[in-house]
Amino acid sequence: MPKGEGEKPQKKEKKVSKKSKDDGDEESKGGRGNRKRQSNSYSSYIYKVLKQVHPDTGISKKAMQIMDNFINDIFDRIATEAGKLARYNKRHTITSREVQTAVRLILPGELAKHAVSEGTKAVTKYNSSEGGALSGRKKE
Repeated sequence: MPKGEGEKPQKKEKKVSKKSKDDGDEESKGGRGNRKRQSNSYSSYIYKVLKQVHPDTGISKKAMQIMDNFINDIFDRIATEAGKLARYNKRHTITSREVQTAVRLILPGELAKHAVSEGTKAVTKYNSSEGGALSGRKKE
């Protein structure tokens, strides 16, 4: 048989770059090029608080990771408990009251008292500011 007879013609393969879900075309991003992927972390806030409390003290990456995991864990516990409290009371909204009760249930003794007082202070400051949830609305 002569060469090429009976054989299927070979197709040229196109090289296609694989893109993940997070990658978009550069045109769709406005030509910004390679950007660092955004990661959700409390590390910048942990660092700011550390510097307020101990200005001359640093923190390692491993310690920062542990602190970040700790905050995520506590947040998850409080949110879950607040959700349960709202559900028990046949409510669809988690308010500061549910969060406060969840904090009292989850955190031990003195730590819960301090957390509640700091939370109350933060909510009061937020509500008294321009962007406060209740500042533009009629209070019930």
